[in-house]
Amino acid sequence: MAKTIQAIRGMNDCSPTETPLWQWVETKVRNVLASYGYSEVRMPIVESTPLFARAIGEVTDVVSKEMYTFWDNDEQLTLRPEGTAGCVRAAIERGWIYNNEQRLWYMGPMFRHERPQKGRYRQFHQAGVEVFGIPNPEIDAELIILTARLWKALGIDQHVSLQLNSIGSLEARANYRSALVAFLEQHQSLMSDEEKERLVKNPLRILDTKNQALQEVLNDAPKLLDYLDEESREHFTQLCSLLDAMGIQYEVNPKLVRGLDYYNKTVFEWVTSALGAQGTVCGGGRYDGLVEQLGGHATQGVGFAMGLERLVLLVQEVNKDVPVAKAVDVYIVYSGEGATLNAFQIAETLRSELPDLRVMTHCSGGKFQKQFKRADKLEAEFALVIGESEVTEKTVVIKDLRSGMEQITVPQTALVAELQKRFS
Repeated sequence: MAKTIQAIRGMNDCSPTETPLWQWVETKVRNVLASYGYSEVRMPIVESTPLFARAIGEVTDVVSKEMYTFWDNDEQLTLRPEGTAGCVRAAIERGWIYNNEQRLWYMGPMFRHERPQKGRYRQFHQAGVEVFGIPNPEIDAELIILTARLWKALGIDQHVSLQLNSIGSLEARANYRSALVAFLEQHQSLMSDEEKERLVKNPLRILDTKNQALQEVLNDAPKLLDYLDEESREHFTQLCSLLDAMGIQYEVNPKLVRGLDYYNKTVFEWVTSALGAQGTVCGGGRYDGLVEQLGGHATQGVGFAMGLERLVLLVQEVNKDVPVAKAVDVYIVYSGEGATLNAFQIAETLRSELPDLRVMTHCSGGKFQKQFKRADKLEAEFALVIGESEVTEKTVVIKDLRSGMEQITVPQTALVAELQKRFS
């Protein structure tokens, strides 16, 4: 026997029993985004490697350690580790944002070579939103209000909380970085080798360290909010005022910086502790310099992304009322001369006349008893029975598989109306 081939570690299958919940979550995401007037875009999974190095930052963990990169002839390519850079590239290349506002969203797989853990895999899925050309804090507020509405739609709003911060302009962050490094250099004895490396390359990332001893020391570190430029401070004040007026609860977290280099001004995260240790469900913020950094005209940007694996886990954990649809509503069983063709004709009529109904034809042969067992296993509501006499008399037997009601025989011409009545 040939050796079986298994999936790559951290790149998982989604089984037929799991996909209905995924589809339900994805539909909620799509519906909420549509209700705000956002438009879907679809970008390639593979991009030129320099795109991510320039956008995300060469010293970030994502670029330096986690990207799946390979050579294609003389060109270096990368499986996308996140969606913003590719969306900005597409917007510049296609001219979507030249002197124009855009409110866009996307959904699909991303790839990072990191240690797999629950809700965090090497191939993972994100839904993301990118807005271009609006500098005002109102759009920051809209994105946060939009996500709050989504949490309600998913039934998880009581299990997530919003953290908010402003990281100011590049100049303000440079001044803050100098003060933070001077402070942290006094506490290098508490740092791991990785944190010492970050101290040189990307010291702001130390603010969200999981090192408890270092976290306690950071309580006395300089605060980024104290170094904000006046424009960023006013932007943040207006954002907070609007969120307050809309009843959105939040916590200002001065240690929140996000992990990618392109952010400025507003940054935010929705976090949960319902899956164990506190984890991020959704994160985002402004990136007003990224479009110009990637070769486009100066254009403001703001967006967010959410990991669908963690979102699905959270829904599974806290929302026990998810109405996940069954795979089959009506199962057609048949046997005898002429029954196969008649079964197929009836199935196609039902799919045309009642398109929301899930209709499955048996197709596997065998006695009626075997066919009924299959219908029951699929949790079908009704079985439609077609034998030789039904073919001759142009009737069909409707057997209720759930309530135990007595089966009835109806003319095939009355079947659509009968099922419509029962499923209403």
